[in-house]
Parts: sequence; structure tokens; C-alpha cells
Amino acid sequence: MNSSQLLGISTLGFLLASVLYIGALIFRARIAGVIASGVTLLTFIILTGGIGLRWYESYQLGFGHAPLSNMYESLVFFSWSIVIFYLILELKFKNRILGAFAVPFAFIGMAYASFAKGINQEIVPLIPALQSNWLIAHVITCFIGYAAFAVASGLGVMYLIKSSSQGNRTGLIASLPKLRIIDDIIHKTIIFGFLWLSAGIITGAIWANSAWGTYWSWDPKETWSLITWFVYAATLHARFTRGWTGKRIAWLAILGFISVIFTYFGVNFLLAGLHSYGSS
Repeated sequence: MNSSQLLGISTLGFLLASVLYIGALIFRARIAGVIASGVTLLTFIILTGGIGLRWYESYQLGFGHAPLSNMYESLVFFSWSIVIFYLILELKFKNRILGAFAVPFAFIGMAYASFAKGINQEIVPLIPALQSNWLIAHVITCFIGYAAFAVASGLGVMYLIKSSSQGNRTGLIASLPKLRIIDDIIHKTIIFGFLWLSAGIITGAIWANSAWGTYWSWDPKETWSLITWFVYAATLHARFTRGWTGKRIAWLAILGFISVIFTYFGVNFLLAGLHSYGSS
């Protein structure tokens, strides 16, 4: 079995887990939630094995490098980061309903990586700009931050659904956590993601200086990363100084993730720059 087969199994596993989590939410079926958690954990292990095997296969081809160098590999790692972050949240808060708003992001990432046209799934040598020890540090820090923001946006949607039906104490709405709990998780998740994104920007600047001789060149990817950083900085500032909570923070969590998506996808496909190699 090769890495592509393991990654393909992971895509199906996250699809099954997403269906089970959503089923547990809609039908309030505890057993579905338990099975979903088991499937998610098993799929996460398979995905981890697939990433490790792909790394090993690159060495067999004679140009070994961490599988973090192009759009396909970054999407796989993005999905991996979302799932490990979610599993920690589930363990901490003992609430499987959160999975209905988190694990589907991992499935979408894997499905897009597997089936989208124009995404190269082959293991290829690193281009000179990527041949740096900073590659792993930069990509890991950025995508752990992105994963936290993805989960925060899903929780933002959860908050808006719950708050729009406060009078409904039965069925789907009643199965969601209390608003104050959702709000608290969103807040902590954004802080976590913000710290990792900050580390990602810093490591990226150091890497840029070693590769291109400048810490900052206002490349489109750099510019949009900074915009995204300011969106979340403004969100945390509003929380700490203005006392913003509830719907405002939920909407900002969603808006912030839209900025993340454009930074990740839009810049690569719509704007030319030093980071354009990442779209292949």
C-alpha cells in the first residue's frame, strides 16, 4: 500500500465521520457520536501514516523532503491539523457535537486535494526557493493557525444557529452547547490560532530573508497574510477592550476565515507573486 491509497482512505474516513457527527447532531444519537469519534481517530492515524509514508517515498525517489511543498501536500496537512485540533477540543470539552462543525472542513480539504483539477499529486523535487530548513517551521505554524481559524468559523456558525432560536428548547437546537460555552471556545480558539499565525509570519519573514535577501517584499501572499493577521488582531482587541462577545465575535470568526481562504487559495490562483509555486 502506498501513500496515495492511505490518503484516499482518509478522505472517505472523514466523509463518514462528518456524516456521523451531523447525524448525531440532528437525531441526538449518542451512539452515532461515539462511532464518529472512533472513525475520526482511526482516520487521523491513517492520515498520519499516509503523510509519513509520502515523506519516506520522497527519499526513495532520491530527493527526500517533508510533504509540505505544494498545494496538494499543504491541503493534506491542513486537514490533518484541523482533525488533531478538533480531537483535542473534544477531549477537553467532552462534547462530540462540535465535530459536526469541524470535521467537515477536514473532509472538504482532503476531497479538494484529491479531486480538484490542476492540483499536482506527484512527489516532485523542491524548487530552489523551497530548499530551506525554514520550510517545515513556516508551513506547520501557518497551517496550525489556519486549522484553528477553520474550527473557530464552524463554531461561529454554531453560535449563530443557536442564538437565532433561543426559544427552541427541543430538537437540534437544544442539543447544541450553551451560548456562553460556544463563545468561550471560539475566543480561546482564535487566540490559539492567532499565536500560531504570528509565528508563521515571523518564520516566513526569516525564510524570505534567507531566500530572497529581504524580510518583507509586499508579495500578495505576504500582504494578505498581514491583512488576515489584522482581522484577528482587531477581533481580539474588540474582545479585550470593548467587551465584544456573542454574535459579533461569531461573525468576525467567520469573516476571518474568509480572509484565510483568500490568503490560501485566492492569492495562489488569482494573483502572481513569489508564492505562486504553491498552486501547483
